[in-house]
Amino acid sequence: MQDRYTEDAIIFKALCDEKRLRIIALLRNQEKCACSLIEDMQIGQSSLSYHMKILCESGIIASRQDGKWTHYRINPEGCAYALKRLQKILAGDD
Repeated sequence: MQDRYTEDAIIFKALCDEKRLRIIALLRNQEKCACSLIEDMQIGQSSLSYHMKILCESGIIASRQDGKWTHYRINPEGCAYALKRLQKILAGDD
């Protein structure tokens, strides 16, 4: 079992990259397939996969398969948990 600081590091690592922040912004209002994100971000498939793996592991982004396509969306529960963890750290309640 991971301790809470290891888990926090996974969550906040997802927010420490310009490309990942741009992906989050693109998903803010709607779900998108990987092909749309590749086009919007102007990055390659392997680069997108790398960033999406980190975002999904953090819980901030969720994915679903639809045939051969992967669709991504903001995970409200994961975002709420990340915010709660940050508030606890800042309040000293961790």
